[in-house]
Amino acid sequence: QMQLVESGGGSVQAGDSLKLTCTSASEYFKSYTAGWFRQAPGKERSFLGAITWKGDSTFYEDSVKGRFTISRDNAANKVYLQLDNLPLEDTATYFCAAHMDAPSLDAREYRYWGQGSQVTIAS
Repeated sequence: QMQLVESGGGSVQAGDSLKLTCTSASEYFKSYTAGWFRQAPGKERSFLGAITWKGDSTFYEDSVKGRFTISRDNAANKVYLQLDNLPLEDTATYFCAAHMDAPSLDAREYRYWGQGSQVTIAS
């Protein structure tokens, strides 16, 4: 079982930036596609973006293109999600996930999940 742990969430003002980190103690994490999702209260979990295991390709949901950036450091077993210019509606719990195949926007294809990190945007 591969455990993922998100960190870096918190409360920020609208327009601010935040960087989330997903860390795994497993050496196999570097071989997995990593994805980021979020879930707001009363809403379904939604795809934000993903990065290949090599880190050579990234994919984003249209609404976050240009504001969110995914990167990874395989030597450190970490994947990052940079959030810029945050509006109020980005308040949600943010999750990282991993699976063996090519990046997918379908949450059901991801086998391993973190517990989530809360991001709250205040006006």
